[in-house]
Amino acid sequence: MAFAELHLHLEGTVDRETVRLLDPNLTPEAVAEVWNFTDFMGFINCFKFVAQRLIDPSDYALITRRMIENLERQHVTYAEVTLAAGVALWRGFDFKHVWQAVREAQQGSAIKIVWNLDAIRQFGADHVMEVARLAAEHVGDGAVSFGVGGDELRGPAHLFKDAYQYAKDAGLRLTAHAGETGPADSVRQALDIGAERIGHGIRAIDDPDLVRRLREERIPLEVCITSNLKTGAASSLDVHPVRQLFDQGVIITLNTDDPGIFDCDLAGEFALAASHFGFSENELNAIRQNAWDYRFR
Repeated sequence: MAFAELHLHLEGTVDRETVRLLDPNLTPEAVAEVWNFTDFMGFINCFKFVAQRLIDPSDYALITRRMIENLERQHVTYAEVTLAAGVALWRGFDFKHVWQAVREAQQGSAIKIVWNLDAIRQFGADHVMEVARLAAEHVGDGAVSFGVGGDELRGPAHLFKDAYQYAKDAGLRLTAHAGETGPADSVRQALDIGAERIGHGIRAIDDPDLVRRLREERIPLEVCITSNLKTGAASSLDVHPVRQLFDQGVIITLNTDDPGIFDCDLAGEFALAASHFGFSENELNAIRQNAWDYRFR
């Protein structure tokens, strides 16, 4: 069975080698220092460091091609890739040129790639609506979903109800980062505004009623184990709730999130699930199938 991945950030696929292709003036030591983070804000700074090296549409094309090469090596044949449209707007880019670059870069690939355009939640409701409108312009041209990322605590999901309704009415599917570094209530708010899948969602384990809702409404969680460790969202493998969530009937998928930044791949996530959490081969096959069953396209 080929792999499908549902939670993958284009900018987060940039690894140490690629960032030096984007900026040849960087030394290996400077890159290593940025990559040597231990918490969520350190990760955000690394992500920003990468984003700041994307200064031209050709840079977006480069990282798209390298992402595709990496997906091919992993036997991923379907990927829903998040493009940080909100970051592109914030940096003053003409998004149509960015979009054209990534779309042209994926032409000819055997991998089915569709796009999730996301907004920066802490930038507020007007920004999120602006990105929703932008995403709506690309329905039928590769964009299949809309979501929010960023700081859950500074951008509670209930503020974005109108933007999510707008995106839904435009034909976009809905996801949201929630319950990663924020509490279980962040997941609940995302569901209440219409999110059909939850990026991360691991803090749902703290609320039995929310776990019941996820199970009964069959809302999948896009779980990213290595990411959660690297950002400090889970302090150790021993306290990561992926096994508990699965055992309580929540639908989970396994994903890499930002594999270039976290030095991980999808096969490694499945191997980790087996070796540390005791997932059987049959259980892993079911998790693998979940990505196919709950994809947006």
